[in-house]
Amino acid sequence: MSEIVKEIYDSVVDGQSAVVQQKVTEALKAGENPAVILNDGMIAAMAEVGQRFEAGDFFVPEMLIAARAMKSGMALLKPHLALADVKSAGKVVIGTVKGDLHDIGKNLVAMMLEGAGFEIKDLGTDVTPEKFVSEAQTSGAQIVAMSALLTTTMPNMKTTVEALKAAGIRDTVKVMIGGAPVTDAYAQQIGADGYAADASRAVAVAKLLAA
Repeated sequence: MSEIVKEIYDSVVDGQSAVVQQKVTEALKAGENPAVILNDGMIAAMAEVGQRFEAGDFFVPEMLIAARAMKSGMALLKPHLALADVKSAGKVVIGTVKGDLHDIGKNLVAMMLEGAGFEIKDLGTDVTPEKFVSEAQTSGAQIVAMSALLTTTMPNMKTTVEALKAAGIRDTVKVMIGGAPVTDAYAQQIGADGYAADASRAVAVAKLLAA
């Protein structure tokens, strides 16, 4: 790993957005391969952040700050990735289900997935089953990711799974769910393909589903 890519890596882990932007700009000007900046500088850094979270060394605030730093660098890197034809890890449509306006957890999952190389279509909060279906169809997403923070809105996850079936695309997309009241047992009950208890595990689940 070159010195500048190592600096990008360290700056992402440390959550230093301004430094990440500066170093990504310098790396591109110096002719660094965009794919190397992405894989060695950003994806590897977010993997490190996830490992620190799992180990109890990082908590949600540190993960959020690191993810934001990664996102600031990605904004500069994306045009160069497109030109270099760098393949994504997969396409994910993500949102908080109808009736639920909580978005902190969903936002963190979206940023962590983007940090792992996925293309993200974030539908926001209060997303209807029809919106999940239409976006999955138009984007060609491999994964539909749903969040719910209220027991009263959890049934809309099941409704969305049924809507995907009714639209005839359930066989072509994987469904993953999460949120404070959600459990692995509930995921199995409604026919989802995966469940993640937190943003770090969401990345591992998405990688398995997209494989």
